[in-house]
Amino acid sequence: MKRLTILGATGSIGKNALKVIDAKPERFEVHYLTAGKNGQLLVEQAKKYNPKSVAIADDSQYFFVKNELKPLGIEVLSGRGGILHIAEKNDADLAINAIVGAPGLEPTYRCIEAGIDVALSNKESLVMAGKLIMNLLKERNVKLYPIDSEHSAIWQCLVGEKPESIKRIILTGSGGPFRTKPVEEFQYIKPEDALKHPTWNMGKKITIDSATMMNKGLEIIEAKWLFDIPPEKIDVIIHPQSIIHSMVEFIDGSVKAQLGLPDMKLPIQYALNYPERINVAWEDTDFSKIGKLNFETPDFQKFPSIKLAYNALKRGGTAPAILNVVNESAVYAFLDNKIKFTDISAFAEKALSEIKIIDNPSLSNILELEKIGYEFVQSQIN
Repeated sequence: MKRLTILGATGSIGKNALKVIDAKPERFEVHYLTAGKNGQLLVEQAKKYNPKSVAIADDSQYFFVKNELKPLGIEVLSGRGGILHIAEKNDADLAINAIVGAPGLEPTYRCIEAGIDVALSNKESLVMAGKLIMNLLKERNVKLYPIDSEHSAIWQCLVGEKPESIKRIILTGSGGPFRTKPVEEFQYIKPEDALKHPTWNMGKKITIDSATMMNKGLEIIEAKWLFDIPPEKIDVIIHPQSIIHSMVEFIDGSVKAQLGLPDMKLPIQYALNYPERINVAWEDTDFSKIGKLNFETPDFQKFPSIKLAYNALKRGGTAPAILNVVNESAVYAFLDNKIKFTDISAFAEKALSEIKIIDNPSLSNILELEKIGYEFVQSQIN
């Protein structure tokens, strides 16, 4: 039985992870759960799975969660310190990091330091601190399993293959809700429009990243670290149906692709049960109903975020982290109707030229950027 920590249990990935666990409850034991603000759902999850400890990041929810779980004897922690304390609990075999955004970086680092294998949904951990994370994995002899559907697809395609046989990897993206929208109309896009993703059901932040295609840019950076692939061997192609989750082309000209419905339970299940494949009755992929699979070249005029990510990755140092934190703050400003849709990538581009880039940064250097990125976006709004 595998003992689990779930960081970000009340979000989209966390809830899907618990569905995967429910499908084969004899294989898993939930030891720890954390949440951001949804104390009510955290209480419901804790009452169902009876973990040893839970943590709620929002301090105002602490007493509610504590009082609700007191009869069960479950330890309740709060704030960022509580989340990090849970991340360091080394009596878990695997930690699922489903925290959204830059706040997920330090929990990933703490899990690895504690010697716990990580199933990673928080791409920002590698975008912001890829070199530090990969070095720490080697030092602690810890495994990292990707949960992003694209990176899970690449991982599956590379099973049994030699690194030197890879010609390139091809990340697929749906193109989001504005793939066919004229670029001249992008400045008028409203949050409610950008939140209508055509194929995936995700949290708000990731859905906006998909609409700007910044998610694809961040995935390029993540792929470089996960698979030790240089940027020039990482391509992006638009695939509106979201059935092919990514591909690998080899030096002999052959291409492997991993296909499936746009359902996050599948990559989560693969990571949780690796190296086994488990017989679970999710919805089958009916190709006769899907009909066609289409592909398009990304339009960098509409989606400059992809080019920004390539440039930040090639520049190195804290450039990818700056891109990430400024994008993140800009996304939330857009959701609050404080900036235009087109400002998101514009702010990120400006930040890369104005915020000092540090080569060979420490973890503290990188963590400080979250505040710097927020302040930069606020200065642009003001």
